Amino acid sequence: MSITIGEFTFESPLFVGTGKYATYEQMAEALAHSGCDVVTVAVRRERMVDSDGRNILDFLDPAKYTLLPNTAGCFNAEDAVRTSKLGRELLEGIGNPGAKWVKLEVLGDKKTLLPDPVGTLEALQELKADGFCVLCYTSDDPIMAQRLKAAGADAVMPAGAPIGSGQGILNQYNIRIILEQLKDGDPDYPIIVDAGVGTASDVTVAMELGADGVLLNTGIAGAIDPIKMAVAMRHAIEAGMLARAAGRIPRKLYATASSPIEGVIGVKN
Repeated sequence: MSITIGEFTFESPLFVGTGKYATYEQMAEALAHSGCDVVTVAVRRERMVDSDGRNILDFLDPAKYTLLPNTAGCFNAEDAVRTSKLGRELLEGIGNPGAKWVKLEVLGDKKTLLPDPVGTLEALQELKADGFCVLCYTSDDPIMAQRLKAAGADAVMPAGAPIGSGQGILNQYNIRIILEQLKDGDPDYPIIVDAGVGTASDVTVAMELGADGVLLNTGIAGAIDPIKMAVAMRHAIEAGMLARAAGRIPRKLYATASSPIEGVIGVKN
């Protein structure tokens, strides 16, 4: 069980965010129980220092986690590119290899937090020209996903549902189309389902569909017990991958007896 994006390879395909936790201690414990290798930090939106003056980076062991800066809160390409560069400078300062990459988000409006496809494509092209490894957040539109890959995105991250909504994967068919089209002739191209995950079963569905990974934050941080949910998410990743490898039975309209009755005395065919 591993995932490769550009020059990075990780054992866990579960990427977890750092926002919305009650305390840094709770965040650190949840991350540890999730089994993740990659932790994403919102450079623009994240509170880097809490009310007691403690820096979030002091709770993220660079020997254990690779930090992935993201551009959450950016609503145009210019801000997203600037924030990406700030993230690079921040992580270069602590010697973290994640300084070479970014999760790109360019949002369309503050109410829906849906991605702006034009701004995303514009920012992607500029960041690739500057040598970034770019993971592109996008909607579940298969055409846009194809354009992002063609423009050089190192991974495409279609949303399961609106950010923080907890609705799970609303359109499994579009996710399947994205997986089929982007992996056609390129089976190792990474597709990571991002946004909208509410519980462990959503993660399992994403992995069963064929996603290479899942990125989430609110699903853990917003749970009544974030630590238990982090453990559940870790097991959900494993369950989804095992189920996909095992191959589900086909769906049928009518019942099929688990114990065949053919050949049983007194039963006519």
